[in-house]
Amino acid sequence: MTATLPSWPRSGEHLDDAELERLFRTYHVALVRYLTRRLGDRDWAEEIAQETFLRALRQDTLTSERSWLFAVATNLVRDEARKQERRRRHLELLAAEARQDQTEPAIASIERVHEAAMARKAVEALAERDRLALLMKEEGLNYQEIADALGLSVGSIGTTLARARRRLAETYEALQAADRPRAGGSNGTS
Repeated sequence: MTATLPSWPRSGEHLDDAELERLFRTYHVALVRYLTRRLGDRDWAEEIAQETFLRALRQDTLTSERSWLFAVATNLVRDEARKQERRRRHLELLAAEARQDQTEPAIASIERVHEAAMARKAVEALAERDRLALLMKEEGLNYQEIADALGLSVGSIGTTLARARRRLAETYEALQAADRPRAGGSNGTS
């Protein structure tokens, strides 16, 4: 799927077409990737990204473009939290049905799907601010941009990211431990 610049009617002059196109070409891929990781659904991520750029189109000027775009996208996700949850459940149900329909899936493929599901559960278990900070950092946003997008001080971003990474690792390890077969007893250390 190739990204195309949306053509929305405008009521007044705001960002000009060249500026909007530059903004779109510069940030669209990273924004959609961030939203896809956040939502777990690329189509939904594309919709949120399009709405974000529509809102940018209505702005006279943008300062801290990347921070502004990520903050608006994050707020749009929050505004649509119930829809997001419903869609995620639907996709998980479809994925489960697809796994049941496979007659002879490859073991490695099943393991990858299982590991990815556990990693996603670990990310989802984080506090929202920690999860968003990690996802934004993964997209290459610097501390200032993350701070601007999340409404935090720049000095707190390093601590937020360190705490989020630690909690992510702890949660993932706990999920792995809980997933291990209990038949042989537990004699490992944690």
